[in-house]
Amino acid sequence: MLVSEAFRSIAANASTTIAATMTVLIGMFLLGLFIALGTWVVAWSDEQKDKLLVKVYFCSPYGEDCTRYAKPAEMNAVRVQLARMPEVASIRFVSRKDALDRMRERAPELVENLSSNPLPAAYEVTPRRAEDASLIADRVRSADSPGVEKVDDGGEVADRILDVAKIISIVFLVAVIVLVAASTLLIANTIRLSIFARRREIEVMKLVGATNWFVRGPFMVEGLICGLIGSVVAVVLLLLGKEIALPSILGHYDESGVGAIDFFWNALILVGVGLLLGVAGSGLTLRRFLRV
Repeated sequence: MLVSEAFRSIAANASTTIAATMTVLIGMFLLGLFIALGTWVVAWSDEQKDKLLVKVYFCSPYGEDCTRYAKPAEMNAVRVQLARMPEVASIRFVSRKDALDRMRERAPELVENLSSNPLPAAYEVTPRRAEDASLIADRVRSADSPGVEKVDDGGEVADRILDVAKIISIVFLVAVIVLVAASTLLIANTIRLSIFARRREIEVMKLVGATNWFVRGPFMVEGLICGLIGSVVAVVLLLLGKEIALPSILGHYDESGVGAIDFFWNALILVGVGLLLGVAGSGLTLRRFLRV
């Protein structure tokens, strides 16, 4: 009964129904696009945070304040100290040979004429949270352990990465809220115009004794159908963009470990929000016209 009445109403008021559906489509398409872009940017900022390391360099005769190599016992003592810190996720030892091999890969011109290895051994410490890097470094510095030449936590670069990551997260959250609110208002106004065009029909139904839910039911089903069609079409357009346009855009960019939200979940969010906005927009907007 409700569904057949909703389809009859859609056929009789095709122009307003199309307007409401197109509004849902545009709103959900923009929301899906922003969710994909926003989650990719957030993932990128998280990956940059994960790259933040605390590096503990040990003494070598080539150091500024050292005249000897750090002893194995001294390096082991520092490792024990780091392992006791709850903020530390992992510790990796980089020997002098490993450091030289890395340098040879990154800048071979700097090491091709070396007669000996000037690079010190080091610990690379991964914090559980990027924000804890400076805390770990400060604790190692304050311990003033023998054999440690210097401790590097990234300094200004690390602070800049953390600040950028925080700003990106806040901007993404605010933008999603604003976009959802704007889409809600736009869809509600479009549905309001659709219902306003049929206000006489609603008044007649109320005058002959129809209950509020009897009147509201077909309009809510109609809103549900508009929301479903608009959100599904938006998902199809996003899928086409993902399969056709995105590969040509990202073909020149490779960033392993960085990705947007899975398309399935993005599509599920859009369909859910589209259905909710369609039903809620019809039900809430209809209230003022039920007061007859």
